[in-house]
Amino acid sequence: MPKRPAKPIPAAKLGEPHAQLRDKAGKLLGGIVFKDNEWVLGLDGKIAGTSHSAAHVLAILKRAAALLRSEGREVDLVFSATLRAAAHQEAADQGLGFEAFQDKLAAEMQAGDKPTG
Repeated sequence: MPKRPAKPIPAAKLGEPHAQLRDKAGKLLGGIVFKDNEWVLGLDGKIAGTSHSAAHVLAILKRAAALLRSEGREVDLVFSATLRAAAHQEAADQGLGFEAFQDKLAAEMQAGDKPTG
């Protein structure tokens, strides 16, 4: 039996969009929406996680863009001023600039990837 095309998800269920990561053909690779007082990170058509931290989800999506670019893929990341301001404020509340916050998160993620033993 042939597959039916997926029905679009109504905007009310998706939440308010704040970031989009697209390839050079315009295909959506990832994004961030704000729904029910949480930031929702989607990657490759699936929810990758939720967080109350705008800084955390933005840093992860920016890392995903950087990883794709390092593989030679052309990607475009755009995000809202609201998301940017919230992320930068959270970093500032921790005494960090947003770039330092990103670096700290990347180091924590890499340390979590290392085998223990």
